[in-house]
This record gives sequence, structure tokens and C-alpha cells, in this order.
Amino acid sequence: LGVERRFVPESCPRAVRPGDFVRYHYLGAFPDGTRFDSSYDRGSTFNVFVGKGQLIAGMDQALVGMCVNERRFVKIPPKLAYGSEGVPGVIPPNAVLHFDVLLVDLWNSEDEVQIQTYFKPEKCPRTVQVSDFVRYHYNGTFLDGTLFDSSHNRMRTYDTYVGIGWLIPGMDQSLLGMCVGEKRIITIPPFLAYGEDGDGKEIPGQASLVFDVVLLDLHNPKDGIAIENQLVPESCERRSQTGDFLRYHYNGTLLDGTLFDSSYSRNRTYDTYVGKGYVIAGMDEGLLGVCTGERRRIIIPPHLGYGEEGRGKIPGSAVLVFDIHVVDFHNPSDSVSITVHYKPSNCTVLSKKGDYLKYHYNASLLDGTLLDSTHSLGKTYNIVLGSGQVVLGMDMGLQDMCVGERRTVVIPPHLGYGEDGVEGEVPGSAVLVFDIELLELVSGLPEGYMFVWNGEVSPNLFEEIDQNHDGEVLLEEFSEYIQTQVETGKGKLAPGFDFEKIVKNMFTNQDRDGNGKVTAEEFKLKDQEAKEEHDEL
Repeated sequence: LGVERRFVPESCPRAVRPGDFVRYHYLGAFPDGTRFDSSYDRGSTFNVFVGKGQLIAGMDQALVGMCVNERRFVKIPPKLAYGSEGVPGVIPPNAVLHFDVLLVDLWNSEDEVQIQTYFKPEKCPRTVQVSDFVRYHYNGTFLDGTLFDSSHNRMRTYDTYVGIGWLIPGMDQSLLGMCVGEKRIITIPPFLAYGEDGDGKEIPGQASLVFDVVLLDLHNPKDGIAIENQLVPESCERRSQTGDFLRYHYNGTLLDGTLFDSSYSRNRTYDTYVGKGYVIAGMDEGLLGVCTGERRRIIIPPHLGYGEEGRGKIPGSAVLVFDIHVVDFHNPSDSVSITVHYKPSNCTVLSKKGDYLKYHYNASLLDGTLLDSTHSLGKTYNIVLGSGQVVLGMDMGLQDMCVGERRTVVIPPHLGYGEDGVEGEVPGSAVLVFDIELLELVSGLPEGYMFVWNGEVSPNLFEEIDQNHDGEVLLEEFSEYIQTQVETGKGKLAPGFDFEKIVKNMFTNQDRDGNGKVTAEEFKLKDQEAKEEHDEL
């Protein structure tokens, strides 16, 4: 017997031993080069047990010690081949046979699945168990390295239950115990794969299979959401409940860390009601019980996420991981919240509608982000309370305050700047926090009055205003008269408003026919107007 090793692979983890099953290709020829047989011509390997008398003696010996992908040139004398009888019509008597052999596959009936883990994440909170659903990528090759299938080429993971018979037995067994992100090379003998018949397509009978697997996702149909608290503020006066409206930032990733969405990239929070079905079921549940400023990780199985179909960049049956930061939340039933930090002992005059107020404030969002401050401007903010010069919540928050008092006013968006906010300044649906100090209060006039007398009203009021006594009062005369009354202390204008606008408004009310002149017949005091209307009714 002559054996020439024409090619030996660098790596030879296993060599043929008697009792092994092999698959090999060959060319059979006589010493003069005449070919008498070829597996290549048949398009299939020669499959046989070694050392069990299923081969001619010379080939039984020549195959022992071969590695997969090794090529040997074998010279077999007649006594180790077909002897003096030969094979009628094919092999003449006493023929020396030459075989060019390439070993393709090798296994033993006592083999088990071989698992080689070549990467394992440092953190492995969970491993694959029976009845889990997994998503993984793989390259499938034969033992000689020939690729027969790849999920990467299809650009889609292979998704399946494990341990319930949906996979070939060897793969069912080999995926158990894997972590997300783990990479394994799994070698499966044919009796734990597709057996004697193969799959009828790419995989021939009796083929050992090698899968290079990376696990991307893992869950169980019985899973609920998982919450990992990353940061909970020390002070948490209120936690979110069903029906609350939340503003939060998030990064959304798959279980292997692949980013599929981020509110930060849009530079805008995600705003939604909680517990009302406006978001996926897992997020609806995961956002309950959070504090403003809290950071938490919410892990959502696909049956509480986007299910088998997926959505956009989210593949079907994917576990979702959301790292969220709660910016603020409120309830549509919320009113203004007032916390008094300091109130002077001599607090007798309280602010009311119509009063003119001067105050300092710091305005921020609920997460502490500063929006505005009068201190940085070096001047107070001045308004007439209840006149609509500020948002409704601030009008409410400044009521019943005395000079020197300091308070914090928390205003929900429906009493603030609403869903739209103020572009570039206040986000939509934002809860506002104002730290206020009242510095000055000028009492206003009774509601509906723009000017009142401090003493008795002259019975000849129209004649006093009509300085040229022509029976008509023009705007200039009216304005000059009112200004004189204010300057001499006989009358008082509503504080906080522009003098000219108030006077023009008063004049227009008296100029009932709109001709720019007020006659004695048109001229009436406010209490006279009210009395006439009452009598008329």
C-alpha cells in the first residue's frame, strides 16, 4: 500500500479512526491513467464506515489518520484491492489501483454535539432555557468549510422556540445556556441533524453540520416587563399613575444593543398619557410609578411590544430595551400648586384681582432646567393681577400674597402654555415652576372701574371738563382734566395700565354716538349707567 499526503490542512482537530463514518470524494484510475470511477461524476460523495469491511482492504487502511480537507494519493496493490478476480467489465484481474482521495466529512456514532464558545459577554443576566424564544444569526457550513446557508445573507435573524422540537435536535440542545451576545461554533453529527436523507435541498445525507451562531435576542412567552431602576431622586413627592400625562426622553435599543430610536436625536421629549393605550402595552406599564427626574430601564418582551410583525427598524419578535428619563408629568385634573416659603408677620394686605404687582421670579421646568429669571435682567416683572397679562396659572398663583412673601408656584400646562408651549423657550405640555418674591403691591380699583374719585364728585362735573363751555368735550379736554384730578389726588386711575389708553377707553365709553365729541346728554358716571340699566330691566 502506498499513501502520498498531497495536501494536509494546518488545523486537524480530528483524524479518521476505525469505526468512524466518512464522506469523501475520489478519482479512481489505473497506473496508465485510465479512469475507471469518479464520485465527482456522480455528483455525490462516497459515504461509508471505515474499518468495518465495507471497503476494499487497501482503502480501509488508507483512510485511517486522514483529516477533513486532507488530500491523499493512494496506490493499492491487487491483494488489498480486487485480487485475481477483479470486477468483471470494470477492474481487470490483478490490477493496481490509484485513488485521488479528498476527505469531506468525518463522524462517529458515539459523537455528541460539540460546542466552542469564542465570545461571551461579561454580563449575562439570563441564559436560554427550554421553551424560550430566540433570535439569532448563523452561518451554516459543512465540515470542510463549504457554506450551505446564512441568515446574514438574508439579512434576517432566524427566530424560533428552543427545546420543543422546532429545530434539529443538535441545535435545540446547543442553544441552551447561551447569553445574548454570545458567539458559538456548534458542530452537529448527522444523526442529530438531517440524518441519512439530508434536507432534500442543500444538505446531503450523512452530513456533519457546523453553525457559527451569535444570539441576538431571548425571551419567554410568560415574561412580563423588567424594570431596572438606574436613578431615583431622593425627593419623590409624587409618582405617575394611570391617566397622567408624561414627558420623557428615551433611547430605544434591541437586546444586543442596536439603537432603533431616540428622542434625544429629535431634541424633543416623547409626550403621552400613561395607562390609556397610547403607547405599547409594556411601556404603558413601565411608565407607572415613576418620579420626575427618575431614570429607569424598561425591558419589554415582544408580546408587550411590537409582536411578531415588528415595526420600522424593529424586527419581528424583538425584545425592546428603553432607557428613559422622566422630565415631568401632570394630570389634566391638576390645579396650581402653591408652597409658601416665607410670609412676613405683618401680612395684612393681600393681593387681589386688579392690584398692580411687582415681583421677582425664577422660572424652570420640573426637572430643574432654568427657563427665565428676572434677577438676571436686573428688574422686576410688573403686572395687573387678573388682567390676562400672564398665564392663567400665574394669575392664580399670585393671589392672596403679601409684600415680602416668597412662594413656589407649580403650574400644569393646561394653566400654562398648553400643548404648543413657546417656540424656542417653553416646550409643549411642560409643567412650569416659578419661585416668586412679591416686592410691591399697589391696590387696584373695584372690578370694572378704570378711574375712581377719592372724594365727593362735583355736581357740575361736565361743565368743569368742558373748559371752553361750548357744550362739547373733546378727547384733549377730557384727558387734561383726568390728568389734573390724578395729579392733585382727587382721582385715581387703575394702576399698571398706560394712561393714554385708559383715558381714550373712558372717553370712547362716553362718546356713545362715536362722533369724537361727548355732549352733556351722553355723559354719565358709572353708577348712573348701572342704575339706569337696572331700572330699565
